[in-house]
Amino acid sequence: MCGRTSCHLPRDALTRACAYRDRQGQPRLPEWRDPDRYRPSYNKSPQSDSPVLLSRLHFEKGADSSERIIAPMRWGLVPSWFKEDDPSKLQFNTSNCRSDTIMEKRSFKSSSIGAASSPEDWEKVWDNWRLLTMAGIFDCWEPPQGGDCLYSYTIITVDSCKGLNDIHHRMPAILDGEEAVSKWLDFGEVSTQEALKLIQTSENITFHPVSTVVNNSRNNTPECLAPVGLEVKKESKASGSSQKMLQWLATKSPKKEDPKTPQKAEPDVPQWSSQFLRKSPFPTKRGGAGCLERWLKQEKEEEPVAKRPHNQ
Repeated sequence: MCGRTSCHLPRDALTRACAYRDRQGQPRLPEWRDPDRYRPSYNKSPQSDSPVLLSRLHFEKGADSSERIIAPMRWGLVPSWFKEDDPSKLQFNTSNCRSDTIMEKRSFKSSSIGAASSPEDWEKVWDNWRLLTMAGIFDCWEPPQGGDCLYSYTIITVDSCKGLNDIHHRMPAILDGEEAVSKWLDFGEVSTQEALKLIQTSENITFHPVSTVVNNSRNNTPECLAPVGLEVKKESKASGSSQKMLQWLATKSPKKEDPKTPQKAEPDVPQWSSQFLRKSPFPTKRGGAGCLERWLKQEKEEEPVAKRPHNQ
């Protein structure tokens, strides 16, 4: 899967986009943890912070697991058991994890469940596009020498849907709809095995090509998301006068055939529409004079019989 996401909504707008209903069916807005760490961006790359939606129970013992928190986290999971003093020393890529090995690899085994938000309508709080909610897992790493804990996450991937298969063989595991998001986050009521059943390929996604400006993570403008057309490069056409010249060069002078000589079938002369000519049967020689001399010699040899002097 690719290494770019986007979340450019202002913080208040993102909060409204994540509106939900708790276990009692009451409308709620998620609370923020470390809100000052959130930076809207059109071009997020691994090791940058992105908003992650998760259950309040992860932070508060005895809390209602259906209540939600938004927490900015580092993209690229640093497991809690990592013993180095610098997360950048992690020797493997953890920005994504495969759904079929998520329960086997040590890197992800002890991690918790969250949803990365990269808009779902909820009354009048949010009436825009649904957020792309991707299933993920997160962990909390404590520096060996002490200091602030680092929360980080990874995005779960599955086999690509038919529409994306020609682009890449993997895609994010999409939590398609509010019910799926609720089941994935509410680990207090939904078992891990039940939650993992939500991890499957989804066809409910649209996409469009963007320009290569997104390749540089320092570019943070709307151009990163703007659709571009994949047009086939057209062959340049010669002008009208050039085409006539090309046709004249490709056509031999008329010639009367000797009745005793069997006539050979001549292929039709193509109507050249490009600036490329057939390869000349004569050896290549530099200089226009040599080409003109050979041409005149050929014309003399092929002069029509009617113009030759009669010996009778």
